[in-house]
This record gives sequence, C-alpha cells and structure tokens, in this order.
Amino acid sequence: MTMHSPGPAITVGNIALSFHRAAAAVTRRVLEAHGHQVNGIEAPHEQLFRLQAAGEVDVLVSAWLPSSHDTYLSGYRDRVQVLAPHYHPYCVWAVPPYVPAEAVREVADLTRPEVVDRMTLAIDGINPGAGISRFSARMVTEYGLDRFGYTFTPGTESGFITRVERGIADEEWFVIPLWRPQYLNRLHRLRPIADPRHLLGTVDAASPVIRRAALDLIHPDAVSRLDTLHLGNDGVEELDTLINADGLTPLQAADRYLATHPELLP
Repeated sequence: MTMHSPGPAITVGNIALSFHRAAAAVTRRVLEAHGHQVNGIEAPHEQLFRLQAAGEVDVLVSAWLPSSHDTYLSGYRDRVQVLAPHYHPYCVWAVPPYVPAEAVREVADLTRPEVVDRMTLAIDGINPGAGISRFSARMVTEYGLDRFGYTFTPGTESGFITRVERGIADEEWFVIPLWRPQYLNRLHRLRPIADPRHLLGTVDAASPVIRRAALDLIHPDAVSRLDTLHLGNDGVEELDTLINADGLTPLQAADRYLATHPELLP
C-alpha cells in the first residue's frame, strides 16, 4: 500500500446502522491511504441526507438507489456525484428457519388461520425513515394483514436485534422486516418469504455520494478507488458480523477485512 502526502480533512457520513458503519469504515481507510484526515459523522436516514445537502457531509456512505433513498437525495442530486455501487442491497420479510416453508412461503400465507394462531402479530422494525420501514407499513395494509390483527411498529436498531434474538431463543413464530446485507441473515439463517406485489422495492445500488464542491479536495486516485470499490452483499455481511458477533469496532472490522482483501486499497 502506497501512502500519499497529507491532504485536506474529509467528512464521511453514514446512516446510524452497523452495516453502514462497516462500509463507511472501509471508505475511511481508502481516503486515509491517500493522505486524507477523515472525520466521521452519523445520523438517521433522512437527517444524514439533509446534512449533506447543507454541506456538512462530503462523502455519504451509502445511498440506496432508487428504491430506498432517492426520495432524500432527489432534492440536491444536481450538487453531488453518485459513484458506482459498493454492493446491491434489497429488502425482504423473513421468518426463522424453524417456521415450515409449507406453512409460510409468501406474505399472503400470514393470513392462513393456522398461521395466524401461531404467529406473533406485532411486527417490529428499525427507524421510520428506513426504506424497509416505509415499505413494511404499506405491506400490512395492502396485503390486508391488519384485518387479521397484524401491526407494524418502527423502532431502534438495538431493539430490533434484541427482538430477533429473543424470538429465536424462544422458537417463536414471527416475521421480521429485514434486508441484505445484514449479519442476522448469516447468523440465524432467516428465510425470506415471497412478496408477489413487489412492495418491498427493487434491488438497489448502494453508492457513495460525494458533494461536487468536495471533489476538488479529494485526491483523484481516492475518488477512482471508491468508484471501483466492490464489497458485495457478502462482504458487507462479513464486516457486519465482525462488528456484531465478534465485537470489533467498525474500523477494526475494516482493518481485518482489508488485511485479507489488500486489492481494495491502493
């Protein structure tokens, strides 16, 4: 790895969720390898985009486009450069692996009497600004799940994780609004169920977004590296698992991952 001479300080912003912290940590190491001091900032979904629109975030990691975050980016998209995606996320509803596939294969199966009798009707999610939360609120009404007592309530990341861990430990039947990449997929083998109405959005492109005003400050080779950096869903889930299952900080996880993927740094 070639270290470059010191460059201007750059502010990298990420959404306040662990897998976004993981991707931001890798981005930080790329910028540092090109001589930049990096300041970090994180915020909930819509707030982070407002901060970038106000000029307080130089590099936003990452915007999920088009389904989840275009609504937040569209108001200032002419003032930023969207790089190539680092991974391709998508939203799902999932059930634990012990819920039989013959009982629940798709969302409509949640209304079958024998499933309603077993399933926890309260569906918990992460913060309301997340695409998966917006989509899930629609799912409950448009699939008519509310007529059977189902509810969707957004919450916090920590509450969401605790809810999944508790449900798995109790072998509870529950449905969880989820996405890839997320370490719970890998840890618990959660099984996606089909969404025939396609209310959960498309497969998105998770792309770094750089303010055009900051492009002159960032080493061109760093921009090129970030534009070709590919982590993939598996890579982000590996980083997310290092953070949540192995107890590493995001930067420690990035360093361990990059040690085995040296081609990702210059």
